[in-house]
Amino acid sequence: MKNLTLSTALVVLGAGFAVAETPAQSRDGGFGLGRTALPEEIAAWDIDIRPDGLGLPVGSGDVYTGEELYIDMCSACHGDFGEAVGRWPVLAGGRGTLDGEDPHKTIGSYWPYLSTVWDYVHRAMPYGAAQSLSDDEVYAITAYLMYLNDMVDDDFELSNENFLEVAMPNETAFFMDDRASTEYTVFVGEPCMENCAESVSITARSTVLSVTPETEGDTGAAAVTPAAVVEEAAAPEPAVAAGPDPALVAAGEGLFRQCASCHQIGEGAVNRTGPQLNNTFGAPVGSHEGFRYSPAFQQAGEGGLVWNEETLTAFLLDPRGYIQGNRMAFRGLRSEEDAAAMVAYIRAAGGEAK
Repeated sequence: MKNLTLSTALVVLGAGFAVAETPAQSRDGGFGLGRTALPEEIAAWDIDIRPDGLGLPVGSGDVYTGEELYIDMCSACHGDFGEAVGRWPVLAGGRGTLDGEDPHKTIGSYWPYLSTVWDYVHRAMPYGAAQSLSDDEVYAITAYLMYLNDMVDDDFELSNENFLEVAMPNETAFFMDDRASTEYTVFVGEPCMENCAESVSITARSTVLSVTPETEGDTGAAAVTPAAVVEEAAAPEPAVAAGPDPALVAAGEGLFRQCASCHQIGEGAVNRTGPQLNNTFGAPVGSHEGFRYSPAFQQAGEGGLVWNEETLTAFLLDPRGYIQGNRMAFRGLRSEEDAAAMVAYIRAAGGEAK
């Protein structure tokens, strides 16, 4: 019988309430409905992890296991190296950008506590299958995310025992909210309603939206005199230095964001998860000092392989296939056009080997 009358449904519903636990006592102003939550029900919701580690389950997971899990369950949205796909969140990189015009808030650059990473992965990931990961799998993925953000080495294993030993890079930049004592008191007093200006006049206008004029008559842009215009027009055009196509370099700079979680390039670049890429073009493979290359890279360099337009293009399109056995997990660029742009950027930003 598929259909129930309203009265029958109410009887069945009432029977369901009859077998429930003892109803909760009515509070003042309440209706006496419901019952006290069972310990099992509370435990199902009480899964948060505190910054001091309270709530962490016993378990462990290493970087290599986390990499395999991440590639299978997370990379479709967040990219192989945490660089993100499309508009999904970026998970790695961004260190040192928070005080700039284009801050990148990632796990390594912004998040204050590792417990937040563990809790979020455990509670909400993977997308579409939340809370399907085991505790050990969560530890492993969290360890790999730490590795992507240059917080640990590739042989690191995270567990409930060493969870608090690794501090997040931006932890010290957070502080308790003190606005109740430092700001609130400033705005709760009676407003001053005396000695107000009789009229208000505009004394300057800004032609640049992000610039406020500092002096009367300042328009926010530097004044140009006729003489300066004549001098500027007469000045010879600077010689264009030979090098990669600027359009390709610009495109390559955008593509390099997916590499920046492991590699640095330009002034001050240092080895990280991957080697710094200054003076790579024209250099033997695996020749940057201070970086521990895989045996595959060492053998390629010893065999005479040099990074040039052809070899870099082939490697960027198929890293695992071109130098088999190397440890780089990047799956490769999508097209020869992207590879040409990346090579141009590496030459322009990092220079060429001497």
